[in-house]
Amino acid sequence: MRGADIERTERARALRNAAPSAESLLWSRLRARRLGGFKFVRQTPIGPFFADFCCRPEKLVVEIDGATHSRDAEIARDARRTGFLRSEGYRVLRFTNDDVFSTLDGVLETLLAALERRETLDPLSPRAGRGG
Repeated sequence: MRGADIERTERARALRNAAPSAESLLWSRLRARRLGGFKFVRQTPIGPFFADFCCRPEKLVVEIDGATHSRDAEIARDARRTGFLRSEGYRVLRFTNDDVFSTLDGVLETLLAALERRETLDPLSPRAGRGG
């Protein structure tokens, strides 16, 4: 972790250790530069938020949303998070747990297209790329 904020470092470690299964599955395919040689980190603090996954050099944040992200309060919080991240120059892609479990290869292809700055004609998920 960067910086000397021990509390945020500990929080990030706790989030990594308690990762939901969809995040663990995606991490197994992103870690160690396994996706096109791009380096990702997970549960990294960006401002007041913790990004599920981040490719810092490409300024790409990937969020994996569980069932609670369909509630109004969570949708509003996600919109605030996305707005903040975009104001910091990040692009944000969101996928659901179901996207990861049922179409992992499609999620990975969408991420690789975004990293390589290719346009995708058929987004994997209605939420993918909209950031909110």
